Amino acid sequence: MTTIKFFKDNEGYIYKVECEGHTGYGHEGEDIVCAALSSIVQTAVLGLFQVAKVSADYKINEDTGYLRVVLPKKMTDKERHDSDVILKTLLLGASDLYEGFSDYINLEVKDDVY
Repeated sequence: MTTIKFFKDNEGYIYKVECEGHTGYGHEGEDIVCAALSSIVQTAVLGLFQVAKVSADYKINEDTGYLRVVLPKKMTDKERHDSDVILKTLLLGASDLYEGFSDYINLEVKDDVY
C-alpha cells in the first residue's frame, strides 16, 4: 500500500507532501495504480521546481517508493500562490485515485504548524 500524506500549515497551505510504499495493485512494471499516483506526484514536483520556481527540499528513494517534498519557509507571494495551486491540484488527483483504489492507497491530510 502507498501512503500519501499532505501537511498543511496554520494558514491552510500545503507545505509538505510525503509518499511511501508501493501500491501492490499489480506486478512491478504493470501496476497502473502505482504508475498513476507516481505520475501525478512527480508532475507536481516538476511544477514546483520549473513553474513555481521554488527551491523545495526534495528526497526520493525509488526502491522503497519514498518521496518527500518540503516547501521553503520563506517564499514570495507569487511562489506561495503558484505552489498552492500545484499542490492543491495534486491533492485533488490523489483524492480521486484514493476514491477508486482505497485498498491500495492511504491518503492523509494533516494540519500541522510549519
